Amino acid sequence: MSQHNARGSGATWVARLAGALLCLAVAVIHVKDQGGVTTTRDPHYIGVAYHVLEIAAVVAAALLLVGLVRPGWLLAAGVAVGPLLGYILSRGPGLPDYSDDVGNWTEPLGLVSLAVEGALLLLSVLLFAQRLRRRNY
Repeated sequence: MSQHNARGSGATWVARLAGALLCLAVAVIHVKDQGGVTTTRDPHYIGVAYHVLEIAAVVAAALLLVGLVRPGWLLAAGVAVGPLLGYILSRGPGLPDYSDDVGNWTEPLGLVSLAVEGALLLLSVLLFAQRLRRRNY
């Protein structure tokens, strides 16, 4: 089955659209959190990670919308897992040269981010797995 053969059902299109919107929401949340597109958070590696995440989120959304669903769902899962892991590490033990958020588990934007990333992870894993199952039959 071709990666482009994703235009089958309306449900598939709705799921891809939902995934793309969730990816874009992750990007918007992180742009807002860092203070804008041209701002880079400190320490520098955190700022670079934000920019990489935002670019990856837009690319994942584009892949899903144009029908490259296998790489789109795989990248979308990464877009969800990366910031989830960053949230846990930054609020738990902290990260090198970055302890601003240690213990800050209830920051409103962080909670919104967790909800969006959790929904994106669930959707992307389910649909990526479904795609793999279809390929094997």
